Amino acid sequence: MVDIANRVWNHKWKIDPIVRSLIDTDFYKLLMCQSVFRNRPDTQVTFSLINRTKSIRLADLIDEGELREQLDHIRSLRLTRGESTWLRGNTFYGKRQMFRPDFMEWFENLQLPPYHLEKHDGQYELTFEGSWPEVMLWEIPALAVLMELRGRAVLHEMKRFELQVLYARGMTKLWEKVETLRQIDGLRLADFGTRRRHSFLWQDWCVRALHEGLGDNFVGTSNCLIAKNRDLEAIGTNAHELPMVYAALADTDEELAQAPYQVLADWHEEHSGNLRIILPDTYGTEGFLDRAPDWLAGWTGIRIDSGDPVKGTETAIRWWKERGEDPTKKLVIFSDGLDVDKIAELQAHFAGRVRISFGWGTLLTNDFRGLTDGDALAPFSLVCKAVSANGRPTVKLSDNPEKAMGPADEIARYKRVFGVGEQERMEVVV
Repeated sequence: MVDIANRVWNHKWKIDPIVRSLIDTDFYKLLMCQSVFRNRPDTQVTFSLINRTKSIRLADLIDEGELREQLDHIRSLRLTRGESTWLRGNTFYGKRQMFRPDFMEWFENLQLPPYHLEKHDGQYELTFEGSWPEVMLWEIPALAVLMELRGRAVLHEMKRFELQVLYARGMTKLWEKVETLRQIDGLRLADFGTRRRHSFLWQDWCVRALHEGLGDNFVGTSNCLIAKNRDLEAIGTNAHELPMVYAALADTDEELAQAPYQVLADWHEEHSGNLRIILPDTYGTEGFLDRAPDWLAGWTGIRIDSGDPVKGTETAIRWWKERGEDPTKKLVIFSDGLDVDKIAELQAHFAGRVRISFGWGTLLTNDFRGLTDGDALAPFSLVCKAVSANGRPTVKLSDNPEKAMGPADEIARYKRVFGVGEQERMEVVV
C-alpha cells in the first residue's frame, strides 16, 4: 500500500503529475462522448471553470506556472495500448464492446485541445473551446488538477509527522463511515468522487477501503482508471451536459421544450438496461416528468441530483404509478451531497418502495473537514460546465436555484418554456 503521507512530503522536492491517464476520468464522460461523437460531432462548445465558493481564492493559493505545467502534461497524454484493450474488450453493464470501433479509433488518436488561462480577482478563468467530443474530456481532469493543487498548497506548509497524523486521521474518519454503512441492510453504493477528490492516491485508497469494508454492497467506481487497475465495475450513465447543449442548439421555444427528450431518444438507441437512467432535473424534475413521453416510463430508473431528494423520489414514484409502472422494480440513484447520515436516512425512507443505489462523491474522496487549522482542506464547490454551444449560451435551472447557471434573460426564458415557478433554495454542500 502506498504511503500517501510520504508521497505528499516528496511533492516538495519533485513535480508529480496529477493526471497520468486519459481514462483517469468518470465513466459517464466516455459514454456521453461516444454519443456526442455519433450524434453531434461538429458542435462547437466552450467549457469554463466556475468556483461557486468565492471565499476560496484559487489564484492566490495555486501557482500559475505549476497549474500550466499540470495542464500541459494532460495535453501530452495519449491512450495506452492497455487502456485501449480494456475499453475495447471489457464488459460494461453486461455489454461487450460498449465502445464502437470508430469511436475507439478516434479516441486512440486524441490530443486534448488547447486551454485558455487567466487570473481575475483572485480566481482562475480557465476555458476550453473546440469540437464538443474533444473539449468535453477536459472537464474531469481540469477539476482534479485544481482540487489537488489547492490541497498541495495547504499540505506544503505541513511537516512530515503532521502529514502522517493528518492522513491517519483521514483514514480513521473514512473507516468509521464504512463501519456505519455496514449496518445498512440492502445498501448499494458506488464511488462518484473523481471530480472533486483530494487526490488520485486518496481516491484509490478510499475505493479500496470501501471494497474491503463493504464487500458486495460496494458496486463499483466512476473512475475508469481505478476500475481498470482494481478490476472493479465502471459505473456511470449520463449528465446535465447533454440536455444543456442540446437545448442551446434549439432554434425555437418548441424545439427547446423537446431538447431534453431528444437527448434521451438518442441515448435510447445506443443503450439498454441499467444505462437507461433518467436525469430529470436540468430544467426541473416535475415539469420534465409531466411532459415526458410514455416510453420513458419504461426506462430502468432515475437519478436524483438536486433539490429535496425525498420530494424528487416521491414525484418519480407517483409518475411511475400514473403510467402503470411498478415503482418497486425501478432504480433510484441518489448522488447529491451525500454523506453517511443522509445515505442511511434515504435508504430507510424508501426501502421496499424502490430499488436504491447511491453515488457517493466529494464527502467520500475529500472529507478532511475538521482535520486542519482553519479547516483549510475542507471541500468546496468547483465545477467545469459547458457555457456555450455554437455561440449560444447554455442554461441549467436545476431543482435547486443555487445550482442554476446562465444569463439572466435566458434563465427567465427557460423557466417560462419549462414551466418552472418558485423553487426552494438549498445550500450547495459540495
